[in-house]
Amino acid sequence: MTLQVHNQEIANISEEQLPIAQHKLKGWKHFLGIYAGEHVAATEFVFGATFVALGATMTDILLGLLIGNILAVLSWTFITTPIAVETRLSLYTYLQKIAGNSMTKLYNWANVIIFTVISAAMITVSATAVRFALNIPAQLNWYPTNPWFVGVVLAVGIIVVFVAMYGFNAVSNFSRICAPWLLVMFVSGPLILMPALADSVIGQTGLSSWSDFMHIGSVSVWTGLDASGEPGIGLLEVIGFSWAANTITHVGLIDMALLRYAKKRSYGLCTSAGMLFGHYIAWISAGIMGAGTAVIVQKSIVELDPGDVAFQALGLSGLVIVIVAGWTTANANLYRAGLAAQAIFKNHSRNKTTLMVGLVTVVIACFPFVFTKLLPLLTYAGLLVVPVGAIVFAEHFIFPRIGFTRYWVAYKQLTHSKPAVLAWGLGLVFGFGLNALDILSFYYLFIPTWFFTIIVYVVLAKQHGANKQYPEEEAKMKLFDERVVVHQANQAAQEPEEVVHVSRLTKLLSFTALTSLLVTVAFAINTMFFSDNIPAYESNRDMFFNVGISCTLIYFVTAYWAMQRKKVNTAEAPENLS
Repeated sequence: MTLQVHNQEIANISEEQLPIAQHKLKGWKHFLGIYAGEHVAATEFVFGATFVALGATMTDILLGLLIGNILAVLSWTFITTPIAVETRLSLYTYLQKIAGNSMTKLYNWANVIIFTVISAAMITVSATAVRFALNIPAQLNWYPTNPWFVGVVLAVGIIVVFVAMYGFNAVSNFSRICAPWLLVMFVSGPLILMPALADSVIGQTGLSSWSDFMHIGSVSVWTGLDASGEPGIGLLEVIGFSWAANTITHVGLIDMALLRYAKKRSYGLCTSAGMLFGHYIAWISAGIMGAGTAVIVQKSIVELDPGDVAFQALGLSGLVIVIVAGWTTANANLYRAGLAAQAIFKNHSRNKTTLMVGLVTVVIACFPFVFTKLLPLLTYAGLLVVPVGAIVFAEHFIFPRIGFTRYWVAYKQLTHSKPAVLAWGLGLVFGFGLNALDILSFYYLFIPTWFFTIIVYVVLAKQHGANKQYPEEEAKMKLFDERVVVHQANQAAQEPEEVVHVSRLTKLLSFTALTSLLVTVAFAINTMFFSDNIPAYESNRDMFFNVGISCTLIYFVTAYWAMQRKKVNTAEAPENLS
């Protein structure tokens, strides 16, 4: 992109390459919804059970998850959001300005790898629900042991791939209404299984105090012993993972793409909707559900997969939650992988690159290790992109404070930044080297890797011209930015004001959807607190299963219908109100 661009030429530049216009910025409610939806997903079943299998204690879980997720929120708030709000650019566009095309190509390859692995894991998770329904044995090895399971994965995977290619917008819209239902299900699951856990530990189905809950959790869920009976992970490991689980998006800065729409820096705190109400509650709930299922079916938690756990906790609704949550998460990440691949293979369409990446994803999904080892895989994936986040942080925050010039690569019109590529490479060698030497828990590897990469990049950038001044180029960029603001203001003036008119039928549909969720919670509470003995518990649980699946169907029909009507009403409102 040249710096001397006439106003009329700005319209020919892709919107992705320009800062987000002021009239397109979003309020805090938008980000609460996004993060609540993205971080209550199928992965929570895996992580919740993983903490149980790794042998964390209950105190470590309650305290460690709280601290770790708060640290994650603070990372978004003080690292990701300020850069996103000040630049209004995605990480990809920012990298082009500070590191050139070669760096962005490497970054896209990293994205293809990361999102392919996540998509594969989610396809496998969805397949566990279908496996359970078809009575196919659980897959406990790193490789598949049943050809029917492979067939199920291939069938689920092919559907995911084609939806990502042709129906992503529909799935994206559907995902929006999933978040409230998912949260209700994760809250209901522990309520349903707690009486069974209580009976196995204290000999009664009811809890009389908080100490009963702590005792049951410590004895039957988070015991402090791993699957082999050895002492498990401690508080620091729990904090480390819950902080590191999303390093890809906060310290790795991928969420600049979302947060560039934020009106204020403080909106980074909205990520707490995903961390505290999503990860914190969902991971604890999944742990209780896993332990409760183990008691009911008389198996170790390591012998269970998400399909087993969800069905025992929620009945048919449980199978729906695993399929839907896995499916929607897989589609979103496969779509991202396809976009990253298209940026590498520019002569191919997004559909074609999505198909190529999707076929590889489906093959990987046939191997169960991709979800049983998801916790370390995500941590290592974060380590892969943390150096990129460090480079951007150095350029944006540190350079102006030490007299260096931000965007010096763009000012010199370089297409390749040796300091950026070398800093990334050396950061990876440093991080994975620490892991190989076992000097530090791999949950915390991202911290020294981040600082190391910053130091290396600052030193190398100085040697290549970052410490010089480029007044003419800076003036041209400032002029260009001013023209962009004028162009976007003209665009805003020409766009019709959006008026939302919600009809009575739409309101009724929304009310019905909300009522179905409240009814689901009410029956879960009834099972938890009004089951005096095992026969009463089993009766209440069966009643919840029947009501739960009915309310699930009612919720999705009415919520989706209401959402579609709101879109139509929004489009027609100006004409109808005139």
